[in-house]
Amino acid sequence: MTGSIHQRKAEHIDITLNEKVTGNHITTGLERVHFIHNALPEIDFTGISIKSKFVDQLRPTPFMISSMTGGAAFAETINRNLALAAEEKGWILALGSMRALIESEEHRASFQVRQYAPTVPIIANLGAVQLNYGFGIDECRQIIEMTEADALVLHLNSLQEVIQPNGDLNFKDLLVKIEELTNALEVPIGVKEVGWGIDGETAKKLCDIGVAFIDVAGAGGTSWSQVEKYRSTDPIKQAAAETFSVWGIPTVDCVVSVREKIDTQSIVASGGISTGLDAAKTIALGADIVGFGRSILKEATQSPEDVLRVMETKELELRMAMFGVGASTLAKLQTSDRVRYMK
Repeated sequence: MTGSIHQRKAEHIDITLNEKVTGNHITTGLERVHFIHNALPEIDFTGISIKSKFVDQLRPTPFMISSMTGGAAFAETINRNLALAAEEKGWILALGSMRALIESEEHRASFQVRQYAPTVPIIANLGAVQLNYGFGIDECRQIIEMTEADALVLHLNSLQEVIQPNGDLNFKDLLVKIEELTNALEVPIGVKEVGWGIDGETAKKLCDIGVAFIDVAGAGGTSWSQVEKYRSTDPIKQAAAETFSVWGIPTVDCVVSVREKIDTQSIVASGGISTGLDAAKTIALGADIVGFGRSILKEATQSPEDVLRVMETKELELRMAMFGVGASTLAKLQTSDRVRYMK
């Protein structure tokens, strides 16, 4: 069992880097969001601030490295490079799913990156469905302690589990168990999807029981049923995965829907976000933080310097978008009348 988990993590990295894992004929919706250029912005570009808040903590940027990997040999290199770069730029660092951290001592170092990122928020990660398969408050505390994490995110991946060999399919009564965690743990608890999106109604249910942030992880980026299709040897599951490559809620529609339903909790926009301009669009629609995943994975396999170059590019692109509409802060970007969104 434990060996299969580590093998699966390694296969996920390889497939995500080398195969087409985005959905078919479904997009993030970012092409439906447009800015009206302001030729006379009346602000100083050098004075633009991209400071943001995440769970009531002021951050130097609104950017997060989304949960990607851990629990495999190569993942240790990837997460070290990401952690070193995150520390330099002040980005939030979310780690990959940590079931393997508890079930096996092998490759634990791939999740233990606090030494490389001593000051930035680190977010631990566990599949919410594992709360129905032997993981509870004690195991979650252990994950947090072993990674020295500042928060825990529970990921929702129902369709992935259907296609994944020996997937965990019992998603009953998870809301009650998530509430128990939010009441028991000393760190903020967030909930994220893995590429099919969270709508406003679901987000409200979660926030009403104490969830501190919602990562929408909408459709248009990596489709984990597509990833599992490449791992599967079952032709029936492969065909079903292909059918569901058009499934999900586009990322921008998630952000709008969730912002309409929740007020105080942080919203993370992720799912197919590639550029700082993409980030500006989701922030303008109500996101507080923007997560980048596969768009920086290749650089993370190479060096911290490669990751830093991509980070700096995305930060510059965000500032340029803000300059282009005359918004000197993210709050002003969120209230700009130069944003057009077509449903």
